[in-house]
Parts: sequence; structure tokens; C-alpha cells
Amino acid sequence: MLKEILIYPTYFPCIAQMVAVAQADAVVLELEDNYQKQTYRNRAYIAHNNGRLLLNVPVKHASDGMRQKTKEVIVENDFNWQKQHWRSIQTAYRTSPFFEFYEDELAPFFTEEVAGLQVHNLRIFLVLCDLLGIETSISTTTEYYKSPLQRDLRHMVNARREKNYDLETYTQVLEAHHDFLPNLSVLDLLCNEGPNSLSYLESQQLNF
Repeated sequence: MLKEILIYPTYFPCIAQMVAVAQADAVVLELEDNYQKQTYRNRAYIAHNNGRLLLNVPVKHASDGMRQKTKEVIVENDFNWQKQHWRSIQTAYRTSPFFEFYEDELAPFFTEEVAGLQVHNLRIFLVLCDLLGIETSISTTTEYYKSPLQRDLRHMVNARREKNYDLETYTQVLEAHHDFLPNLSVLDLLCNEGPNSLSYLESQQLNF
């Protein structure tokens, strides 16, 4: 059992990150970081007929090329990315056992206007914890520490150097089209396993 972990709030977090959350006594969300490209801060992967499908939230980068805090990053809404993401999720999971059960709670993330990326990710994280039945204590940082007191799992945000967490398989609705796809967004687990998702997360024995 993990005691207290430090993670980033990400866009529909991957399963491995939610394993850590479900197995922790307390979760601290890092809110004081500098934004970095090509991370799970603004991306997630879901199942698709041809394999993994990337959902990428477009953001406005600082015009002067300087670093900016993630909490300052504004979402680019010049085209309707939310409609595109929601359509992809519906296509991927509408025939899954539990999509309709969670659809009403998920839909607002794709219909209500989004401004700040971090605020959007925080809302998603809290709703997912509720849907999954995770009751872990959750708090947020007020400053950035290079060497935090908590178990530092902030590296899990890196989508380019993701490690193999050797997750157990479960039945995926699109598995007939391809092999089992590990460590997708926890949306995949939720839509396929429903109320059993928390037991799955708690049972994984991962080397963090």
C-alpha cells in the first residue's frame, strides 16, 4: 500500500496512475509545475478499431516562447475539439457494457466551455474518483518541490518515456479487432468493467 503520493492531474488519467491513486492513503496533486509538451497533461489514449487513439487537447502556448505554469495554460477553442473527442469516445465505447451507465456524468466535459487546462483536469480527476468509488484523501500543492516529502510519481505524466507496468488484462469491447491494449485512459477500464474497476485497480501489483 502506498502512503502519500504526488502526481499531476492529467486529461482522463491512464490506468497505471489511477492504480497508484486507488492504492494510496493520500494523494497530493501537483499544481505548481511548468507546462511541458507531449505529456498526459493534455492527452489521453482510448481504444479504437485500429488500436490506440490519441485524444489531444489543443492549448495556447506562450507567445514569447517563455515557460508558463500549467495553471496558466489556456485551452485552444478555435475548433470544436470537445465534440471530436466525445464522438471518438462514443464510437469506441457505445457498445461496451457500462458506457451508458456513466455517459451522463462524462458528457458535460465535452459540452461545457473549457478555459484553463489544469482546472479542467482537476474536475475530470475528481469526477473519475467518484465514479470509480475511490475515497482516498486528496489535496493540492501550493509550491513546487524538487524533492518532495511524498512518494514522487510525477514522472508518470511523461507520455514519451512510459514504462511497461505489466497490467493484468480485462475484457475490452474492441479486443476482436486487435490484441489487448494496456494502460489506456481509465475511461477504457470504467466502460468495460464498470463497478468492478476499483477492485481491478486495487489488485494490481505494480512497481512504481
